[in-house]
Amino acid sequence: MTNAANHLYNFSYQATKSGKVLLYWKDKPVKILTGEEAAQFKERIESANEDEAGLITARATGNFKRGNERHSQPESRERK
Repeated sequence: MTNAANHLYNFSYQATKSGKVLLYWKDKPVKILTGEEAAQFKERIESANEDEAGLITARATGNFKRGNERHSQPESRERK
């Protein structure tokens, strides 16, 4: 359930004592789940295998990188 670059393995999570769930991408925090959303996430993740857990975590983070992931170098682009 991953693509060739194994992007879903870059996601991880941490459940806190207060009931929150912290979601990470490449060890960087991207979202905090609280309340009912955190409870539903924990319920789904407990019965998931490693591939499914990565997919569930990726879906829970949403589209956090949209629009801010420009990776090209300025000198490689021609500006008009």
